[in-house]
Amino acid sequence: EVQMVESGGGSVQSGGSLRLSCTASGYMYSSYCLGWVRQAPGKKREGVATFDEDRSTSYADSVKGRFTISGDGTRNTAYLQMRSLKPEDTAMYHCVAFYCGGSMPALQALLVEDEYTWWGQGTQVTVSS
Repeated sequence: EVQMVESGGGSVQSGGSLRLSCTASGYMYSSYCLGWVRQAPGKKREGVATFDEDRSTSYADSVKGRFTISGDGTRNTAYLQMRSLKPEDTAMYHCVAFYCGGSMPALQALLVEDEYTWWGQGTQVTVSS
């Protein structure tokens, strides 16, 4: 069974920074990637940042230039460095392992919920103005 563990959330003021960490363990298919999804109360889930199969990265327009996804050279770890945080970034952030070997753009594939997708419990990020 795949287990996803996130850490690093917290409360910061607008303009502050946080770094989230994610570690995946267990068996996963070869063509899988890690990414980050956030969900705020009353809002749709949003794919925030992700690796693609070739280790390129993709970002939602809402976080481009402020968030950076990185890893440690393995496919089992992902970090999300968040800078210039805004109150609208407040959400539960989930690390997701998903199948990225198809033709669907990674930010879309990240949101597909099927037997090839694993979600962590999430870590809360709260940004106050």
